[in-house]
Amino acid sequence: MFIKIYDTNPNPKEIEKVIKVLRDGGLVIYPTDTVYAMGCDALNVRAVERICKIKGINPAKNNLSIICYDLSNISEYAKVDNATFKLMKKNLPGPFTFLLKTTSSLPRIYKDKKMVGIRVPDNVIIREIVRALGNPILTTSIKGDDEVIEYLTDPELINEKYENTVDMVIDGGYGGIEGSTIIDCTDTEPIITRQGKGEVIW
Repeated sequence: MFIKIYDTNPNPKEIEKVIKVLRDGGLVIYPTDTVYAMGCDALNVRAVERICKIKGINPAKNNLSIICYDLSNISEYAKVDNATFKLMKKNLPGPFTFLLKTTSSLPRIYKDKKMVGIRVPDNVIIREIVRALGNPILTTSIKGDDEVIEYLTDPELINEKYENTVDMVIDGGYGGIEGSTIIDCTDTEPIITRQGKGEVIW
């Protein structure tokens, strides 16, 4: 399924179509504030496993990331101290992934690595989907070998490539080619492990 959703004022009926796919364990490709990404209901283990298989991700060796609507329920999914929370509040919503230690609320597949990436993108479409779903969304950018291919910024071309792989592709306009900045907050001091689109406000 290929649907158009406008980022200025997402149509609730279109959002509901996405929610139905996610609740049924489906996979969706959607825009973020960085690159287009593939995701599913983060608490649906079978859907998470399906994405890991498609992307060749080993959860024991690779960090999994989830998108939350805002910071209000971050502590359900990750352990966050006051200093880290303040840092996140300064920079989110935005093009950042914060690596935090997991909590017991996340399914076991996340616990192999003992850490989870937290995203709150500055993109109305995906945040509205997360809000309506009521669960975070597992997210992984659609790219290969850590190189974002420029043709993967065009939703119609993305749909041509992935229509037989995922259950829905959302056209939310052209995407970017630069990933998020990754900040590891699992130790005493936060460390930027990948400089991406976001410039951190310390």
